[in-house]
Amino acid sequence: MDETPGEPRFTDDEYAFLRHVRFGELPPAVRPEERVELTETDPGRGRPAEEPDRWDLRHGGAG
Repeated sequence: MDETPGEPRFTDDEYAFLRHVRFGELPPAVRPEERVELTETDPGRGRPAEEPDRWDLRHGGAG
């Protein structure tokens, strides 16, 4: 049996209300025209510049 005695059972509407009480209103969704493309400008830290193959040793790459 899946039901545990003494455990309350909620409807979907009750769960939605509890989420609203706990987290409040969600922010408005970002529209596609407001989205921007992410551009990484920070160089990878700890990555060997001279030997990029050495970076992948823990994944079984050749070294």
